[in-house]
Amino acid sequence: MKKDDWNRLFPIHLENHNPQWRVVFQKEKELILSEIKAFDPILIEHVGSTSINGIKAKPYIDILIVIAEELLFNEDLIVRLAALGYTYFLVPKRDDIEAYMSFGKGYNLEGKHEQIFHIHMCPPSNLTVKQIEFRDYLRANPEQAKIYEKLKMDSAKKFKNDRGAYVLSKNEFVQQVLALASN
Repeated sequence: MKKDDWNRLFPIHLENHNPQWRVVFQKEKELILSEIKAFDPILIEHVGSTSINGIKAKPYIDILIVIAEELLFNEDLIVRLAALGYTYFLVPKRDDIEAYMSFGKGYNLEGKHEQIFHIHMCPPSNLTVKQIEFRDYLRANPEQAKIYEKLKMDSAKKFKNDRGAYVLSKNEFVQQVLALASN
């Protein structure tokens, strides 16, 4: 499937915060652990906008799984998650972020609605782990969370069918929040 087809089938769509997203995450976390517990994940966290109360979000559950460095790109781990319906994607190195593993589940090409999950899997040294700092800062600072929500809404309108541009449009804000969080 081409990028344009993907963007057309799965446009950017934001929904009001749903408190059930935490419950959905917890159930999926338990399911994931049932398959990968032997790999001793360091951390499994709910990240992304669905983990931040009171702001609109794409109704996808983002999950950060921190693993030991030697498990990065481990074929057995990929097979275990495939058994749960996850599709593996290599995220290549970009800027200061080293390559890491990503998995998706719930994308239905026949149009049937399913819960979509994204797993971001990396070692603790990967900058992707900073998603936790970003989440925690916005949870503790609702006024900043609302500014982020407004940016997301504007970007969703502007880049409805361009996921890459949607993500890039938020980068400056993310960097600003991470700088504030580290102070």
